Amino acid sequence: MKNTFSKKDLQQIASMNLTEEIVEKQIDNFRKGFPKTKLIDAATVENGGIIRLSDKEISHYTDIYKKMSKGRKIMKFVPASGAATRMFKDLYSFTSTYFGVAHNFEKEFPTVKEFLQHIRSFAFFEELKECMEKSHLDFGDYMDRGDFTTVINYLLKEQYMGYGSLPKALLKFHRYGDTPRTPLEEHIVEGAAYARNSDDTVDIHFTVSPEHRPLFRKKVAEVKELYETKFGIKLNITFSEQKHYTDTIAVDEYNVPVRDDEGKLTFRPGGHGALIENLHECKADVIYIKNIDNVVPDWMKHTTIVYKQALAGMMLDLQSKMFEYIEKLKKNPSEKELDEIEGFINNTLHFAVKHHNGIQARKEALRKALYRPIRICGMVKNQGEPGGGPFFAKSTERERSLQIVETAQINRKEESQENILNSATHFNPVDLVCGTKDYRGNRYDLKRYIDPATGFISKKTKGALTVKSQELPGLWNGAMSEWVTLFVEVPLATFNPVKTVNDLLRKEHLEG
Repeated sequence: MKNTFSKKDLQQIASMNLTEEIVEKQIDNFRKGFPKTKLIDAATVENGGIIRLSDKEISHYTDIYKKMSKGRKIMKFVPASGAATRMFKDLYSFTSTYFGVAHNFEKEFPTVKEFLQHIRSFAFFEELKECMEKSHLDFGDYMDRGDFTTVINYLLKEQYMGYGSLPKALLKFHRYGDTPRTPLEEHIVEGAAYARNSDDTVDIHFTVSPEHRPLFRKKVAEVKELYETKFGIKLNITFSEQKHYTDTIAVDEYNVPVRDDEGKLTFRPGGHGALIENLHECKADVIYIKNIDNVVPDWMKHTTIVYKQALAGMMLDLQSKMFEYIEKLKKNPSEKELDEIEGFINNTLHFAVKHHNGIQARKEALRKALYRPIRICGMVKNQGEPGGGPFFAKSTERERSLQIVETAQINRKEESQENILNSATHFNPVDLVCGTKDYRGNRYDLKRYIDPATGFISKKTKGALTVKSQELPGLWNGAMSEWVTLFVEVPLATFNPVKTVNDLLRKEHLEG
């Protein structure tokens, strides 16, 4: 059933660079739902789905990276949108319900108790204390008399430190003596170590929320000269925001578009999958992707740096082989050479290439399989983290390929699928090295390699109304579904995300 949009609706849709057809397709997705991904097997070290590098191989690929990256453009791409509100979920809950009864505090708020017991260990502690002093409040007095709500409000509320509404990138995560450092700065330090260009420039691209862009610019202006001098580099830090045309329409439980108080259609951001548009605009030859909160102090960085360079070396090595084979296919390859190319695609790249009648059809099928962006994905051993993992799965184009699949994409009511999910040994920490240029040096059109059937539908309650929104295929799963993908085991030491404020109390985030 087609919706009837008014003239004003169509003007609103056009103002977002969307079309009526796109919005209708989104509503149709709500009606039909997205199909579940068909898992074939978990990707493991044992079945060859995940590569475990020896020390010799790590050294080999690191050397390849150092040689092959010369003269190439290198960039770090860091998704950093959104506020840190969820980091402080337990603190918010505490301030709205705690009334100073000691036994309730002990029983109901164990994470808040841990936070308060170790509050002096956080890199932001000195700023919190000073913030209270500016209001003529003594931190020690408030702690002694159990007025913890006031202390936490000074940390979170916008009129004070505002940590509840700041982006994670700008929170003080680590401390070096008396000097704190934010995740934004830690990514700069990492970039200087493994993403330095031949001319000593370091390019880092942050995706940000529009309201936070001025704060990012201010912070960069404050620290740029410090890190350029410290590491002998020239920083090129750029920002982009999620494109409005990647927003998706919101509907009610009957799939009727939801409207705001002014009668306008309601749209929601399309999730991190929308960032494929931002990635598409990056012009680098080697692009590292890593989440904003996955950073560690300097004493922990060595393992991350070594593996980042090794993964990039593997990517460049494989990419060069792919380019060689594409050039060979342009000539007049023998049957034996075609068998070699097909073996490489099937056995090394884990692409299943179907046989075609005739030499030209076969050559075109092989060329198409090779003409794709490439990503090498670090995978850590599963420690019970929620989220996606590495699998052999059936995609829209192929019977079998390596995919990062989120739990929400899997039909867990089907026993065989649940068994495959439970047999998974590794987890996706978002540790990618990407090659997005073809053999001629032109950028691939990344939108051609998205599997549109891998979106998500989420529900939220707004008063008495159930509102459904739609997320685009995720950046590292559906949005890269048709990329050449290889999984490599990386140590747990390379994965140290900060999802809650108390994660900063783990030894990996404290001073060495």
